[in-house]
Amino acid sequence: MDRTLANFIRALRNSEVRISTAETLDAFNTVELVGYRNRDFLKRSLSLVLSKTVDEKETFETCFDQFFSFSNVHGSRESAEGTSEGGAESGDGEGGGESEGEGGQPQSGTQAGGKKSKTSAYGIEAEKEENLGAGEMTEAQSPLGQLLMHDSKVELSVEMSKAGEQVDVREIQVFTQKGLYTRRIMEVMGLADLDREISDLRNSPQVPMRRLGQELRRRREWLREQVRDYVERQFLLHADASGKRLREELLRKVKLSNVEHRSFRLIQEIVYKMAKKLAALHSRRKKVFKRGQLNIPRTLRHNMAYDGAIFNLKWKSVKIDRPKVFAICDVSGSVANYARFMLMFLYSLEEVMPKVRSFAFSSDLAEVTELFDRNKLEDAIAKTMRDYSGGSTDYGQAFEDFKRLCFDDVDHRTTIIILGDARNNYGDPRSEILKEMYDRSKRVIWLNPEGRNSWYVGDSEMRRYSAYCHQVDECNSLMHLERVVGNLLRTVQ
Repeated sequence: MDRTLANFIRALRNSEVRISTAETLDAFNTVELVGYRNRDFLKRSLSLVLSKTVDEKETFETCFDQFFSFSNVHGSRESAEGTSEGGAESGDGEGGGESEGEGGQPQSGTQAGGKKSKTSAYGIEAEKEENLGAGEMTEAQSPLGQLLMHDSKVELSVEMSKAGEQVDVREIQVFTQKGLYTRRIMEVMGLADLDREISDLRNSPQVPMRRLGQELRRRREWLREQVRDYVERQFLLHADASGKRLREELLRKVKLSNVEHRSFRLIQEIVYKMAKKLAALHSRRKKVFKRGQLNIPRTLRHNMAYDGAIFNLKWKSVKIDRPKVFAICDVSGSVANYARFMLMFLYSLEEVMPKVRSFAFSSDLAEVTELFDRNKLEDAIAKTMRDYSGGSTDYGQAFEDFKRLCFDDVDHRTTIIILGDARNNYGDPRSEILKEMYDRSKRVIWLNPEGRNSWYVGDSEMRRYSAYCHQVDECNSLMHLERVVGNLLRTVQ
């Protein structure tokens, strides 16, 4: 039972319920006290020690019901027996046109030689069967055959669960592995022996043995459907969140220019998770940074009222001017997605990121800071892309506009981030303005979404621009953005 509880906790963690080692030990102690007999009592008890927030309690409820639902296999012998009887009825030549199969689909009727074509539970036409009619059948010899013929649903469920444990069905990662695990579970349950028995019975000269072979073949297909349902439930319980994490990991590394529009929502969730992680990391850093060297004169002065007893400690501190971050984003068609997610990153870090002033351009440059102040983040980004992404890219004009709009605000506390591919359509690059920005600011960082091999070919001006940047990086994925923004936070705080 300890393994059962450990697997349940693993399923909860897979569903993004945070469970610490101490809470795991509490859960084991709880099960020792309450046991597994009373399901509702066990559910309420584990909920107290494993789930904390409202969302986690809802997830716990769903996960518990799925994990501890020991359902009997369904669609039992009635369907198989009905099929057998239907075959006998159609075999006497009366009403032998077409009969309704599973799901209301027509099955072909009796054909020449007394053979009949049937449709299996998968909708695949099964092997033509000889019409033997109802009558006496021999006893099955294989263990799985005996289990199927005894009609014991509970025993089948137990064997199915044991086989699932042996093949580690909990390790299923993607939905396309469902057929693989179905086959493995049936092999552990004894499929090979059952197949050999069915083959021997089909070639037997005795009618009762051939009847048993037909019945075992039908029940084998029924069992395969039950195992597929079991594997699907295990996938939803153990691998749904894992599959999402695999997709997230892929989207972290893929080029943002290759991301389909339908994946934007998931990428936004990833960006918010990354930003939350960075914010938590650098919030802790700021708290630690408050510690320093003890200021003895101030400490004694502030504790004179306590007759020399030290109650309030005072630390030496240096006043640091608040840094400024200017983000200049090329939002033309070729790099629009990169700008979208960089702005999302920067504005998701409001608690730890200094004040950000944002500028967007394709030809003419404009400040969009107020747009982000007045609107929700997603709406502000959408309006920025819509209003400023048209036109032919002109970095020279953008630098002139930046100098005219806010050059007086650039000083030794300013970090300037430029996101763009530096492709200027063979226009005047105005690199002398970038040099002035380099001289006046603390740092100039250029993030180019193109690969380094493309920086110095065609109409790219990276050769000129990189000479006047403190840092030049290739940045075309969420993983690159996370690293750049993390490094930025370490330098501007």
